[in-house]
Amino acid sequence: MAYIQERKNSNGKKSYRVQVRLKGYPTQTATFERKTDAKNWAQQTETAIREGRHFKSSEAKRHTVTELIDRYTRDVLDKNPKKKRDQGHHLEWWKDEIGSYTLADTTPALIVECRDKLASGITRRKSQRSPATVVRYMTTLSCAFSIAVREWGWMEDNPFRKVSKPKEPRGRVRFLSDDETLPSGESKDGERTRLLKACRDSGNPFLYPVVVIALSTGARKNEIMGLKWQDVNLSRGMITLHETKNGERRALPLTGHALEQVKQLAKVRRLDTDLLFPAKNPKKPVDIRAPWETALEEAKITDFRFHDLRHSCASYLAMNGASLAEIAEVLGHKTLQMVKRYAHLSEQHTTTVVSRMNEKIFSKN
Repeated sequence: MAYIQERKNSNGKKSYRVQVRLKGYPTQTATFERKTDAKNWAQQTETAIREGRHFKSSEAKRHTVTELIDRYTRDVLDKNPKKKRDQGHHLEWWKDEIGSYTLADTTPALIVECRDKLASGITRRKSQRSPATVVRYMTTLSCAFSIAVREWGWMEDNPFRKVSKPKEPRGRVRFLSDDETLPSGESKDGERTRLLKACRDSGNPFLYPVVVIALSTGARKNEIMGLKWQDVNLSRGMITLHETKNGERRALPLTGHALEQVKQLAKVRRLDTDLLFPAKNPKKPVDIRAPWETALEEAKITDFRFHDLRHSCASYLAMNGASLAEIAEVLGHKTLQMVKRYAHLSEQHTTTVVSRMNEKIFSKN
């Protein structure tokens, strides 16, 4: 039902305020200078509501980007502290840039302007943002918009779907080199041998076992540093990771030298903490950044980050015949896309598989 109310301002000028009220829907209101326009709007709006075409667009005009971000933070991120920590500063940037815009005014063209501003922006480290960083900023807000479309009914479509993302460079594959045999017959220590020696000689007693576990299991740094003794089963040789990047629990085999290192830690574990690698404050894990950098310098290794230990583990798996599916399972990736970067390292394994297949199907020809 539509109601039109005639009004006059202090100058005697008339206007017409329209309200469209339908049971089960929020009241829609608009003001016009001509009664004819008011009647047309009321008729069109009532028809659109009955056909399910008006509600979402009106909701998009009712809410701002700041409101969307605040609700997304409250309903989604507050339930996942790690996700909130990773995405919080992304959302603050979007708030500063377009927080006052309504969702209806947040067009693909506006997002493109923000994308380009992100790409040309300078970080706190005085460097230009990488394409990968820009993609992460865009993905964070896009997730919030998707929920506003799918669950809250605030929008009809996600404007990010119509905006292209910067092309990211191919995934980095940096792994520690093996030992070499020189033409003279002498052996030359590779990067892995040098790094492990430097870690073993480090003044920090936790650095060596941390690096060994990283190389052996492919676990991320924060996963290793957050390990608690209840996560480790020495008799079964298994580590259970409860807090992972994709939010799923993951089990890691603990074998060989890595298992021996954890057994040694168990003999001298502190009783005031459950952490495998505690700092002086028993509630926090030890900070290994400084000893790690020192070990890299001692081993004369350049262009290598702690996360590259994970790449090293995956690369060694590929070179020892593991399939991409097996590597993905060890690393905890849900799809094979992230491990395709290691495909070239398993070419010899792939060739062997194809050769066996060909030998079998053509053996009688």
